[in-house]
Amino acid sequence: MAKKNRTREQLVLGLQEMGRMLSTATVLYHQVIAERLGLSASDHKYADVLLRTGPVTAGEFADLTGLTTGAITGVVDRLEQIGLVRRVKDPNDRRRVIIEIVHNPAIERTFSDLFASLVEATERLARHYTLSQLELIYDYMLRCKTMMEEEQRKLRSRQPS
Repeated sequence: MAKKNRTREQLVLGLQEMGRMLSTATVLYHQVIAERLGLSASDHKYADVLLRTGPVTAGEFADLTGLTTGAITGVVDRLEQIGLVRRVKDPNDRRRVIIEIVHNPAIERTFSDLFASLVEATERLARHYTLSQLELIYDYMLRCKTMMEEEQRKLRSRQPS
């Protein structure tokens, strides 16, 4: 169907389908990245949570991911095993443990190498759009992220069927 002949309803349905396809492509891409790092795709994304938030307690990490504290222990064990994070005693409360990213030049170089092509491809793609269009795309993606976080909260609060 020609671009200009689509109705709003068709565009919304198309966006839903495109979002689904993009989500799958993204998950599969991150699976390849995770394999290169010796991680599962989930653990790779949990590491990303830590990269964005900075040091957190195990309880905070559980809240951020929706995992139980027991499951977080396994995630942290696996991330610690590859040298990506470490557990540090909280200087203000010795009963608490803080999980923090280990700044390791070799690991940082590995991440940089793995994502270099995607960074370049994203920059090339962005050149096809005006500043105004990029602002619109950014706004849409931000609203999609917020929507997905809200949908995740809704699902977590519902009793399983």
